[in-house]
Amino acid sequence: MTTYKDAGVDLEAGDDAVDRIKPLVRQTFTPGVLTDIGAFGSFFELDLSGYERPVLVSSIDGVGTKVKVASRAGRYDTVGQDLVNHCVNDIAVGGAVPLYFLDYYATGTLQPAVAEAVVGGFATACAANECALVGGEIAEMPDVYPADAYDLAGCIVGLVEKDKILGPQRVSAGDVLIGLPSNGLHTNGYTLARTVLFGAYDVDDAPEALGGETVGEALLRVHRSYLAAIQALVAEELVHACAHITGGGLPGNLRRVVPEGCVAAVDYDAWTPGPLFDLIQTTGDVPTGDMRQTFNMGIGLVAVVAPDAADAAMETWRAMGEAPVRIGTVRPA
Repeated sequence: MTTYKDAGVDLEAGDDAVDRIKPLVRQTFTPGVLTDIGAFGSFFELDLSGYERPVLVSSIDGVGTKVKVASRAGRYDTVGQDLVNHCVNDIAVGGAVPLYFLDYYATGTLQPAVAEAVVGGFATACAANECALVGGEIAEMPDVYPADAYDLAGCIVGLVEKDKILGPQRVSAGDVLIGLPSNGLHTNGYTLARTVLFGAYDVDDAPEALGGETVGEALLRVHRSYLAAIQALVAEELVHACAHITGGGLPGNLRRVVPEGCVAAVDYDAWTPGPLFDLIQTTGDVPTGDMRQTFNMGIGLVAVVAPDAADAAMETWRAMGEAPVRIGTVRPA
């Protein structure tokens, strides 16, 4: 006799995991949520008051091999936050506010305590972004993943007024690029970072260059949410477009928010990337071009604003406790 558990799937562990995460998920529910965890589909009632031409905005993403750093460090409460904030930023740069989020958690062997920590991270970030965690999937797949491996994906849906959509259609030559700091690597470039750093250090090592922080701590810093910062500029009509600096770095992502016939000219001397980026480059002898195309280099968000709005935009962000920096301009190609 062969049972499902003998084949590698533990239904009791799955039930335990669901029981653990239910209270975490429920604390994120907003008034629009109509169904509890466990329904076949998640129902969400839209409140369109205040909108004339509402547009739904959606995005789906993962956190890449940052999950391997979390496993190596034995810490699982941050990668869920990373995923939510990454997805929130991807729709926020279009001017949208998030409505709800769904997750996918797949693993070789389901460990309920690990699943609880990961989903707890989802819940923490969803609550902070006023975004409901309405459902998800926990999949145990021993033939696909090694026993101690797991992967994450997330899908987000948000809402924006059509005539307030941010993007390259609003941008023109002469516009100013204003950056906000990242909190480290965020969720991109981890394959290169791991290859370099774990070839020289262990996860608990604290190189002098990191000022007392361990390699694991530096790599697991939570991906920032820029929702509030973006919406502050939107409210004052100070911004034309925003770029979330993810895979492709500043060159790849700024290209997505400037119109045809223009280029984003970045002054890389306008800020200091930070010790983690320097440690990666010096340890691995990584070419500067590779660094700039792989990592955010210390800038996680860029706002594109009109020249006469730049000072006001920077002051708005400073009043929020941010540290904005002018990093360049939009120029004719």
